[in-house]
Amino acid sequence: MRRVPPEMFRFTTGERAELYGAVLDAFGAAGEHLETALGLDAVRRRLRGVGWAAAVDDAELHDVLARLVQWELLDVVHNHAENYRTAEEYERRNLQYSLTRRGEAALAGVRHALEVLASTGALQTAVLEAIADRLDELCLLSDEPAAADRRIYTTLRELEGHLDALVENTKAFNGELQRLLRAEGADPEVFREVKAATVAYLQEFLVNLDRRGRTVAAAVARVEERGTAGLRERALRGAELPPVAGEDPAAAWLERRRARWAGLRAWFLPDDGARPRIEQLHDIARRAIVSLLQVLERINESRRRSSSAVQDFRELARWFAAAPAEEDLHRLWSAAFGLGPARHAHLAHPDPELIPPSHSWSDAPPVAVSALLRTSGRTERFTRTAKVRDVTAVRAARAERARVERAELARAWRLLETDGPVRLSSFGVLDPAVFDRLLDLLGRALTARPDTAGLRRATTGDGRVEIALSPPPDGRTAVLRTSAGALAGPDYVVRVTAAGGASAAPALRAAPREVAG
Repeated sequence: MRRVPPEMFRFTTGERAELYGAVLDAFGAAGEHLETALGLDAVRRRLRGVGWAAAVDDAELHDVLARLVQWELLDVVHNHAENYRTAEEYERRNLQYSLTRRGEAALAGVRHALEVLASTGALQTAVLEAIADRLDELCLLSDEPAAADRRIYTTLRELEGHLDALVENTKAFNGELQRLLRAEGADPEVFREVKAATVAYLQEFLVNLDRRGRTVAAAVARVEERGTAGLRERALRGAELPPVAGEDPAAAWLERRRARWAGLRAWFLPDDGARPRIEQLHDIARRAIVSLLQVLERINESRRRSSSAVQDFRELARWFAAAPAEEDLHRLWSAAFGLGPARHAHLAHPDPELIPPSHSWSDAPPVAVSALLRTSGRTERFTRTAKVRDVTAVRAARAERARVERAELARAWRLLETDGPVRLSSFGVLDPAVFDRLLDLLGRALTARPDTAGLRRATTGDGRVEIALSPPPDGRTAVLRTSAGALAGPDYVVRVTAAGGASAAPALRAAPREVAG
């Protein structure tokens, strides 16, 4: 890490740290309104705009500005373009202050630090879907002419922004999660609710996480087949970087894009064959769920008992610390840990008459002590073994029901499968079960974003059947009829196939059967 200049964050400490920060914040607010230089009156006006209500006289404000100039956070120049009528007006309007690069960096660093302190992080599946969408869009744009260079640039930056959001939110959430695993809640009820909600949140995130990770990895591979170097060159042309003095910024820009793409591959498709970080995130979430459930179990166990062993030992430690003399410590130790009657003293040998009462216990043969007696204080009771229930009929019924459901599903997809694009009205009359499948596919497609060709694509929950939907070329209305009624709507052009373009019904027949248990 490069060393930060020693005076860069000097303004955050000292008696006037709040005023220093407010002045820099005022310059930041002025920069957002494209004001690059402020005089004394403009600084005072901007201070009120950022919420500084305390009175600041001219001498103190001059001193604050001079100190920020000394720390190289502000730059001061003389305004020779103004006409001054009085000496007082010259003093107030002659000096113009503006943020230096170091000042901009210091202000951005403080703002980012405050955002990190206020943020909690999140695991968002929507970000994974957005990454996959941007990669698919890059695949489409790579085949378009040079006019699409600007769109390639914006899409690439959106992709990097989504990756940054994934990485930063995941790191922040993982840090909060690990602190939660180590925390001891003051209020057991609130603590229990927070942990239970976190478990539900993690379980919701893990649903279909593997499938989304594989989708992004496949999209990365498709983009690389078209050549990432060419895409970066086209994005560079679309970025339209301004000319600067000295070294050409194009090489550094391309190197940053190359490093960001390597980071994307590390998350979803590593070069060295290592495990993708998205799978490591899956393992961390699963381990956290197990740990949280164990903590919840301990909390519930402590609530069921009048007191817990941990609380008993802590209270005993306080008594030891408050004991007035060493003799009291010994009496307390004897009361807490002294030997009492043995729970196995009532046990006897199989033939007690062979061992006289005068025989020493150290010379007598040992007596077997049950493990249940050692752990719970109760002896074992032997009873007849319960009869094992015959579940053959239940298993057969479940297997038959699974076969029937699978046959109905295959029949529905076979009726809905199309040889090519057809109008929605061509389906005509449908069984209620087939109609429900078609309606689910249409709903998924209508919620998807259209691609560059205007097609909306969606798949079923298991990813085996795909629908491609395009808007009707005319104003026709389609009417779908079932035994329960009729549905009217736009006459869309649809194409229903198995994912990948094969036949839908064979794909379902080739899928493994569910195990009936």
